[in-house]
Amino acid sequence: MKYGKKNWVFCDGDLPPAGDNPDFAGHEALMITNISNKDAKIVLTVVFEDKEPYNDITIDLKAQRTTCIRLDKPIGEKGYKIPLGQYALWLKSNTSVCACFGRLDVRQPNMAYYSQSGYSF
Repeated sequence: MKYGKKNWVFCDGDLPPAGDNPDFAGHEALMITNISNKDAKIVLTVVFEDKEPYNDITIDLKAQRTTCIRLDKPIGEKGYKIPLGQYALWLKSNTSVCACFGRLDVRQPNMAYYSQSGYSF
C-alpha cells in the first residue's frame, strides 16, 4: 500500500499575531512526515492574493523522519519569512510524504489550536 502524496496544498494560511503570552505565542506550523525509505527533497511555494508566488523554499527531510516547521519563523535554506496576512502553501516533494497544517490562535482569551488537512494529489 502506498502512503502519502507528492503534492499538498493548504489554502487557509493567515499568520495570527504572536500575542502577549510568551508561553503560548500565536503561530502556524507545517508538519511533514516522510515514511518512505527515500530522502525527500521538498519545495514550498507561498501563494498570495496580491503578489506573485514565492517558490524558492527548499527543505530536505530524511527517510523515516518527521519535521515541524514554524511558519512565523524564517524557513528553508534561505530563511524566507512569510509576511503577515492571507496566503496558501503548495508543498511539492520528490517522494510521497504526509503533511498537515496547524494554527495556534491567541486573539481571544480562549486560545485555540487546530490542524487542517490539505488537498493532496
